[in-house]
Amino acid sequence: MEESKHSKKEAKDQKQETQGLDDEVEDERLLLISQDKGCKGYSVAKKAALMSTLVKTVVEGDKESTEIPLPNVKGSILRKVITYMEYHTDTPPKEIEKPLKSPNMSEVVSDWDADFVNVPQDVLFELILAANYMDIKPLLDLTCAKVASMIKGKTPEQIRRLFHIQNDFSPQEEEAVRAENKWAEDS
Repeated sequence: MEESKHSKKEAKDQKQETQGLDDEVEDERLLLISQDKGCKGYSVAKKAALMSTLVKTVVEGDKESTEIPLPNVKGSILRKVITYMEYHTDTPPKEIEKPLKSPNMSEVVSDWDADFVNVPQDVLFELILAANYMDIKPLLDLTCAKVASMIKGKTPEQIRRLFHIQNDFSPQEEEAVRAENKWAEDS
């Protein structure tokens, strides 16, 4: 009986010690520094920042590193990326079904994620670039799904207008491409 009490006390002490370490990790902060001149950085919980494989690689390579320069990310975009990482630290994003079942993002992802990507086109493309550079797969999937939802059900001409793409094919070239890829229009 005495041995059982002793084992339980050791297990309890070990559990408290482990919780203390977890609390310490949760309290750690990193400074993510954007490309903006004079940027002093954006403080973010280490647990959230580690959603980025780039940040995780830097931190694992240099355990003392607390400042992570991100020369390919603008400050305004980095703030949005941090918002995404902080939200999804404790609320994991759900997997996005492919192909998209609807052009309405609220039917494909959570309302929070749908609102998050309801941004002007230039911001959306900057978010795609940042997610790709920082290697945040769920954010890259979300932003690309938004673009896919914008394209879904549209004609090539509507897509060109939507994304301001100039058609540099002559009518004959365009007809030849359509004939070669007839299978794509049939599906």
